[in-house]
Amino acid sequence: MSSRNRIWMGPVLAVALGVGAALGMGPASAAATKGPDTVADTAAVVMDAVVNISTSQNVAASRSVPTPQLPPGSPFEEFFEEFFKRRQQQPDDDNGQRSRRVSSLGSGFVIDPAGYIVTNNHVIADADEIYANFNDGSKLKAELIGRDPKTDLALLKVTPDKPLTAVKFGDSDKLRVGDWVMAIGNPFGLGGTLTVGVVSARNRNINSGPYDNFIQTDAAINRGNSGGPLFDMNGEVIGINTAIISPSGGSIGIGFAVPSATAAPIIAQLRDFKEVRRGWIGVRIQAVTDEIAESLGIGKARGALVGGVSDNGPAAKAGIKAGDVVVRFDGKDVKEMRDLPRVVADTPVGREADVVVIRKGKEETLKITIARMPEDEKQAAASDTPTPPAKITSQKVLGIEVTAITDELKKRFKIKDGVSGVVILEVERNSAAADKGLKQGQVVIEVGQEPVASPEDVRKRIDALKKAGRTHALLLVTDADGQNRYAALPLN
Repeated sequence: MSSRNRIWMGPVLAVALGVGAALGMGPASAAATKGPDTVADTAAVVMDAVVNISTSQNVAASRSVPTPQLPPGSPFEEFFEEFFKRRQQQPDDDNGQRSRRVSSLGSGFVIDPAGYIVTNNHVIADADEIYANFNDGSKLKAELIGRDPKTDLALLKVTPDKPLTAVKFGDSDKLRVGDWVMAIGNPFGLGGTLTVGVVSARNRNINSGPYDNFIQTDAAINRGNSGGPLFDMNGEVIGINTAIISPSGGSIGIGFAVPSATAAPIIAQLRDFKEVRRGWIGVRIQAVTDEIAESLGIGKARGALVGGVSDNGPAAKAGIKAGDVVVRFDGKDVKEMRDLPRVVADTPVGREADVVVIRKGKEETLKITIARMPEDEKQAAASDTPTPPAKITSQKVLGIEVTAITDELKKRFKIKDGVSGVVILEVERNSAAADKGLKQGQVVIEVGQEPVASPEDVRKRIDALKKAGRTHALLLVTDADGQNRYAALPLN
């Protein structure tokens, strides 16, 4: 393991990170800040609800280990021969592979006296056996009720002889940066350990999943704390400790917890359905950059830009179109692209919601009925063999060479039937178009939110945008897989 700073996920998955302590507060800053006089009374109430999670699994090992070659007459010859003979006689598993037992440790907490326990998915992933170890020394085997890898949450169930001490979720949306919090867990397998710190930041995106919205805290969180609760000073769970940034796996004061506002509805669905049923509207979206905002004439960059709409999906039925910018959904502001998937996923399936979009500079409110996110959205890939292109008339604009779609070009670039626009034949190296990811074979469908069918249409739209005082042209492009996206290219 290198000495670079890392994001540690519990016992633990590590993701290399090139930056480190500059992202947040170190332990020295926490030590220099006077904390609450005591948290002993709160800790006494909640400590018994926190459990240590231990798991084990069989991992296939190598079939055999070759006996080392020793000089004849070596005094170790007899010893090694006997040692490796015993190894070869160890039993194999059903697949003919020798296996070994691997154990790991994490944390969790009881949310129902009947025995429901919350932890991280990565704590129990691939486990053959799961046990919950309680503060009084008792140990119960746990059943996995359900898991959600996208938010790294899991729900377990034990069968106790008597009601267990339980805690409840609080409202993480009320947290403020600077509020005191308390973490309890099982760091390095040491058992129930309590640390105190503050909320360092909210809504952190650490690129661990599609719904990142972490609470950042400087309360000491270490390996083995994963799945443990982050409490407010009222003893309510406002987060589930999940990851840390660290060069070595130990705390440097940058820890992350899944907010209770995210976790509570997920856990409720796992309990009710043993799976998560997320909302879905059927759009492909991208970020609204300053250049795209200028080209759309919407002022400051905000919202989520719709790059494509699934056929017969809820968005298509509601009248949402490519080029719309979603700025509000079901009463919640969409400040940036990553807000929309989270808000939609949290919306109950079947609910009718209002969607506010900006279309050609004006706000419109549409009604949409939320559907359930499909389990799989595979798309068939075209398999035609490319053929050499015919001699064609083209035009170079904005760092790309475009031409009309022909049957030969459709075969060559696997362009789907029904796609209209102009084909990109070449992209200039080191151009803005290249920087935006435009490639040969893509089709430009729109320029400045107007459809184009020929190179002449493209030239006319660019001239019109220049006369209107625009500094960027917004291009809608699609690829062979039918994935649409927008690119704002400078007009100069």
